[in-house]
Amino acid sequence: MDFNMKKLASDAGIFFTRAVQFTEEKFGQAEKTELDAHFENLLARADSTKNWTERILRQTEVLLQPNPSARVEEFLYEKLDRKVPSRVTNGELLAQYMAEAASELGATTPYGKTLLKVSEAEKRLGAAERDFIHTASISFLTPLRNFLEGDWKTISKERRLLQNRRLDLDACKARLKKAKAAEAKATTVPDFQETRPRNYILSASASATLDDTSCPLPRAEWKEKQPGGWRPPCFFLLPLSPSVTQARGCLSLPEDRKLWNDEVDKAEQELRVAQTEFDRQAEVTRLLLEGISSTHVNHLRCLHEFVKSQTTYYAQCYRHMLDLQKQLGSSQGAIFPGTFVGTTEPASPPLSTTSPTTAAATMPVVPTVAGLATSGEAALCLEEVAPPASGTRKARVLYDYEAADSSELALLADELITVYSLPGMDPDWLIGERGNKKGKVPVTYLELLS
Repeated sequence: MDFNMKKLASDAGIFFTRAVQFTEEKFGQAEKTELDAHFENLLARADSTKNWTERILRQTEVLLQPNPSARVEEFLYEKLDRKVPSRVTNGELLAQYMAEAASELGATTPYGKTLLKVSEAEKRLGAAERDFIHTASISFLTPLRNFLEGDWKTISKERRLLQNRRLDLDACKARLKKAKAAEAKATTVPDFQETRPRNYILSASASATLDDTSCPLPRAEWKEKQPGGWRPPCFFLLPLSPSVTQARGCLSLPEDRKLWNDEVDKAEQELRVAQTEFDRQAEVTRLLLEGISSTHVNHLRCLHEFVKSQTTYYAQCYRHMLDLQKQLGSSQGAIFPGTFVGTTEPASPPLSTTSPTTAAATMPVVPTVAGLATSGEAALCLEEVAPPASGTRKARVLYDYEAADSSELALLADELITVYSLPGMDPDWLIGERGNKKGKVPVTYLELLS
């Protein structure tokens, strides 16, 4: 193992310096470099985007898979990079149970026949649900996960580097400030030559034997001049006060001043380097944060795809259930004669913004025919009834529709037809005309035009 002790010590020192700077900032004992307002707004928007993306992702997963155990299983398969096994939907499982029940109870009985019909409808609903989950996972969930696991991790890494560069910059600023303060203090201390006579006295014995005439050299240069030369009498210096210690330090004042000058120059150089690295890292982080706008555009496109797939899914479900209702209604008419299909229960709400009840209420009622009772009577009445002179409306067909019998009018998506209402009709149905063809049409397949 390549163990670099010098690098380890350097990293430890940098970490300690950052920790000290961070702690002093928290306690208000150190200055902190503040980012500009635009940068702070970018950081806040990025954090908000990350938080809401996580919430939307989690709730969408709950919507697509309500079973928490199944979600945990899918998460483990994804982390292990293995294909998630195919799982039967609730609708398909219900269809299977109904088919088995019809087989055991008798497929030729009315109950068994109805079970088989509902089983087929539930099977189609389950298949539609499977397609919706697959489409939503690819078009919506995958981009959200890619952002959280890819782009956001990169942004977080660069933000941590920017935080470290800021701590280093502030530490360099604090170091330079202290060095300049020490340099200024050193320049105000007087030289030792000025303070030495005031800080030292001779002992009594030395004062008695030493005078100005007995010494060929000034007192300030008491020392042994040369071997065998003149030596002053034995004496020693006594400190008057603790300031003698300061006087001793003043012996190296020129060196101290030069040392502090070098320290200031070094601190200034480190500050320039730290400022350059901080500016470079701030620009990199700024570019990544500004890329959040592109992320919003991408998520907007994915959201449209999700809504489109959800609309398709619910439209398929409605179509399947409407077909099932027609089948059950015809069977009910055969089993219970005299019951008119379509008047037992109202149909499901339409996909368009105009509800069937509101649409039927806005259509004028033409008092021409007393009502429609059975399919045969409806066909007869439709042939005899002419469209009213006023009160007809244009409608655009939303989905293809196959006529169940001769009293209904087959429809094609996006075509325009003329519609109007008759007294006694089910509010979920209207009379539609296309050329010389006429028949009943479901309101939920139409978009009434003004």
